[in-house]
Amino acid sequence: MPRSGRLASALLSILMFALFLAIWQVATRPGGGEQAADTEYAKMLGSAAASGQKSAMPSPKDVGLKMWEHVKDPFYVRGTNDQGIGIQIAYSIGRVMLGFGLAALVAIPLGFLIGMSPLLYRAFDPFIQVLKPISPLAWMPLALYTIKDSATSSIFVIFICSLWPMLINTAFGVAAVRRDWLNVAKTLEVTPLRKAFAVILPAAAPTILTGMRISIGIAWLVIVAAEMLVGGTGIGYFVWNEWNNLSIVNILSGILAIGLVGMLLDFLVGQLQKAVTYVE
Repeated sequence: MPRSGRLASALLSILMFALFLAIWQVATRPGGGEQAADTEYAKMLGSAAASGQKSAMPSPKDVGLKMWEHVKDPFYVRGTNDQGIGIQIAYSIGRVMLGFGLAALVAIPLGFLIGMSPLLYRAFDPFIQVLKPISPLAWMPLALYTIKDSATSSIFVIFICSLWPMLINTAFGVAAVRRDWLNVAKTLEVTPLRKAFAVILPAAAPTILTGMRISIGIAWLVIVAAEMLVGGTGIGYFVWNEWNNLSIVNILSGILAIGLVGMLLDFLVGQLQKAVTYVE
C-alpha cells in the first residue's frame, strides 16, 4: 500500500477511536436519570461502593487511570486472589504457548502425511469432520476428570483447539504443492525426507502459517474462557474474580488487556507469515 494510503487509514482509525471515546464519555456522564439507575445498580449488586459511583459504567478516564495503575505495578503479589495483571497475563500466555506448541508438534507432521497420501486423507477425514466442530470447552470436564489438574487441563484444551486449523491447513498446503515440482524431485531421485524439507515445506509454508495464525487466535480466545471455568490464575480468572469483587473498571481493564495481547500474538505470527510469503 502506498505511504499516503497507510497514513489515511491510520488517521481514519484514530478518528474512529476518538469518536468511540467521545460517545463512551457522553454515555457515562452523570445526569439526572443516572442517579436513580445507579441506586438500582447498587441495590442489585448489594454493594455500598457501587452506590457512590457517578455512573454504573466507568468512563474512559476511569479505565485509563486504572490501566495506568496496572502498568505501573503489573507483577505485585498480595495474596492468592490479588496478583498483578502482568502475572495473570504471563500465566495465560504460558499456557497458550505450551498447548499451541504441542499442537504444532502433532498437527504439522501429521498434516504432512495426510497431505502427501490420498489414502490417509480419506481415512482421517471422517474423524476430523466429527472432532473439529466440538467446542474446546466441551473437553474441559473430561480433562478435569482424567488429568485432575486445572492448569494442565487448560493446556489440554488449548492443544485441542489449536490442533485442527494447523492440521487442516498443513494437509491442504502439502496437497496443493505443484505436481511439476514433485515430478522434478522424483526425476532427480531426491529422497523422501529431502523432498519434504526442500520442496514441499517451502511451498506449503504460507498455508501452514495461516493455520498457525488462526490457531493462536482461537487459543487465546479459549484460554480466557477456560480460566473463567477452572479459576486459580490467568487473565480469564482475573476478569471473573473482578466480577465477584464488583469492580467493573477492572473488568474493562482486563478486557482491554486481553484484546491488546491477542492483537500482539496475531501480529507476531502475521509478520512471520509475511516474511515467509515474501521469501517465496
